[in-house]
Amino acid sequence: MFTRRTLVAALGASLLAGYSTLSLAEDKPYVALVSKGFQHQFWQAVKIGAEQAAEEFNVTVTFEGPDGEGAVDRQLDMISAALSKKPAAIAIAAIDSQATVPLLRDAEAAGIPVIAFDSGVDSDIPITNASTDNLASAALAADKLVELIGGAGKVAVVSFDQTSQTGIQRRDGFVDQIDSAYPDVEIVAIEYGGGDHLRSAEITKTLLLAHPDLNGIFGTNEGSAIGVALGKQEAGSDVVVIGYDSGAAQIAAVRDGTIAGAITQNPVGIGYHSVEAAVKTLNGETVPAHIDTGFYYYDASNIDDPTIAAVLYD
Repeated sequence: MFTRRTLVAALGASLLAGYSTLSLAEDKPYVALVSKGFQHQFWQAVKIGAEQAAEEFNVTVTFEGPDGEGAVDRQLDMISAALSKKPAAIAIAAIDSQATVPLLRDAEAAGIPVIAFDSGVDSDIPITNASTDNLASAALAADKLVELIGGAGKVAVVSFDQTSQTGIQRRDGFVDQIDSAYPDVEIVAIEYGGGDHLRSAEITKTLLLAHPDLNGIFGTNEGSAIGVALGKQEAGSDVVVIGYDSGAAQIAAVRDGTIAGAITQNPVGIGYHSVEAAVKTLNGETVPAHIDTGFYYYDASNIDDPTIAAVLYD
């Protein structure tokens, strides 16, 4: 644990041109990770990956995020607090791709390398971004949903936000694929539930009332997908649902058919590669501008396949 006492002691000992602060209690470089959230199982899986890399590369990491994925101000406070500890490097999954930029400038001015993970920012300051190809994965979600509704009909999107690059790209990847490839499919609504399953459930029920002929819904992250599934059940609907991410509740919903299928990322890999990229940067090695951590589509037919099971988290 990087405590106030070790921080005060560490401020007197810096390496690598003055920006790498060590936790003297453990004599290891310190890498701070600030995520978009903490409560979803996705972020807990990212944390596991970061901790695995920390052990392998002999660094100290902290991992934190706000309770809700829409808490921009809370995340900015966390980033500011992390920077005040003078870490060797910082990794950030930004809730708001623009609001985070001033703090990244502060990190750059202090000589602290910045790694982006899961969601990038509107800046070239991050050395790399360890993330899923959100445009391609959302396009695959569109393909699967259209296939399941028979190639024609009305669909909707329940997303988590319209400020993070992740939220924007998953929405746009889905919408662009529908618009370009499926002329007989109409997107009747795009709604935002903040990644909260209760809000997303209420949105889903409202959508089903407003559009009784709705054929399909895409839930763009763990909380959104669980909420859509819950709303579907409460409304007694047979609407086709495609989700994103996994987690125990979503896996169960895929197994019982409430969710027809979902895209899974590789969250452990996201956390691992974020820390690995920070360590390589500190060692003077070059890292690619984007680290593609991969994605897969899963449904009841392949959920127990070893390749799929390895990237699901519950």
